Amino acid sequence: MPRPATTPATPAPAPAHAAPPSPGSPASPASPASPPTARPTATLAVTAAATTVTLMTYSAPMVTLSDTAAALGTPLSAQAWLLNGAPLGLAALLLVTGSLADDYGRRRTFLVGTFALGLTTALAALAHTTLLFTLARVAQGAASAAVLTSSLGLLAHAYPAGPGRIRAMGVWGASVSGGIAVASPFSGGLATLADWRLPYAVLGLLALAVAVAAPRALSESRAPRAGRPDLAGALALGLAMVALLAALTLGRDGWLRAPVGVLLLAAVLLTAVFAYVERRSAAPLLDLGLLRRPPFLAATAGGLFTGFSVIGLFSYLPTLLQAANGLSAMHAAWLFAFWSGVSLLVALQARRLAGRVPARHQLAVGFTLHAAALLTMLGALAADSWVRLLPGLLISGVGSGLLNAALPLLAVESVPADRAAMGSGANNTARYLGSAAGVALMIAVATASGSSPDDLAHGADTALVVAAGLAVVAAVSVVLLRERRPARS
Repeated sequence: MPRPATTPATPAPAPAHAAPPSPGSPASPASPASPPTARPTATLAVTAAATTVTLMTYSAPMVTLSDTAAALGTPLSAQAWLLNGAPLGLAALLLVTGSLADDYGRRRTFLVGTFALGLTTALAALAHTTLLFTLARVAQGAASAAVLTSSLGLLAHAYPAGPGRIRAMGVWGASVSGGIAVASPFSGGLATLADWRLPYAVLGLLALAVAVAAPRALSESRAPRAGRPDLAGALALGLAMVALLAALTLGRDGWLRAPVGVLLLAAVLLTAVFAYVERRSAAPLLDLGLLRRPPFLAATAGGLFTGFSVIGLFSYLPTLLQAANGLSAMHAAWLFAFWSGVSLLVALQARRLAGRVPARHQLAVGFTLHAAALLTMLGALAADSWVRLLPGLLISGVGSGLLNAALPLLAVESVPADRAAMGSGANNTARYLGSAAGVALMIAVATASGSSPDDLAHGADTALVVAAGLAVVAAVSVVLLRERRPARS
């Protein structure tokens, strides 16, 4: 796979409050000012910390869903909204924030995102209805989008292509797994001490702490383009994502209902509008020419199916374990933490594969391991044996770690060097669109037969088979999407 040019993105001018250079100094008006130097280690530390907190806020409802639904009076048919609020905000704005970060400053976008994440997470703790909680989670997802896309853009600027970038992307991918791993015992433990609101209050404070620490650690970078911001494209894409995810969530109660059909039609039409706007825009939100590049398609497909098969299933599995087997929230949390902890360790070590195993092949192996793992878990809930889940959780954790390490690297390397945040935005849009659709699908499949413990145990097996099938499709897709070599003359 050809690597993009390694020239870093054009840095922002020095801030207006900087002290003027002394006459005759290297940065005097007689010579061009030296660009601000990125601090790689500090950049990695801050962006990894912010990503960890972001994934903790994203994962917070997974083990407290039952308590949250009971407190808010949320019926079973509407519980998907409690999980899908953040993915909806993420999917709608990831490409938008990625483009804004490239054009107006990745550091600036990161700071706005972390402050907004802290405020919206605190608002979720104050919600007293399903609607208000869902709206707070949507806003939380929008803030998370700014954090995630600008983080990868900042790392791509701080680490030119090479071993350093591979290591940094591995650490960043591990922070994704780490956030998910820590979230379950963290949220479950705090909820046990008080109630489901306490984790959101504490996470809001953690996000604000990162926002306060970030300005000194980060240097600005951007890749300005000619033309005005693609506001029309951003609006069309955001509305298309909202319409699609709303349709997928409402579809659980019947796909033939009029509101679902209207929302799906609106999503199709708005996507067509988005494509039309992008073709005419001087500064498109998404370069549609990338859709002809197999590495970009592989990264996008990898993100989409990670959401569908991995995040979608494991977002609802802790709730199934509590409802079908009577496990406590903390017991389910520790099982979930075991899976995500393995994923974290594998993601940290996966950088050793870089240069030896292409990222696309790592994705294929990761999806294959995940599919095999899910099949080993069949019957565990019906047998009321959480011990039978452990081998599958271990194998799936290994597969998930490979996915989390390979996806950010492939996302950055599949786009031009100065569009790193856009590449991250496209990849994460696919991931969280897939996760929202996956959550709706897994809840629909798992509860199709009823809500008794026996019905849910049977439904869990069906969900495992569906998720395994999606993982197999993903593995085949990323293998087939390879760069074609030019024919020899």
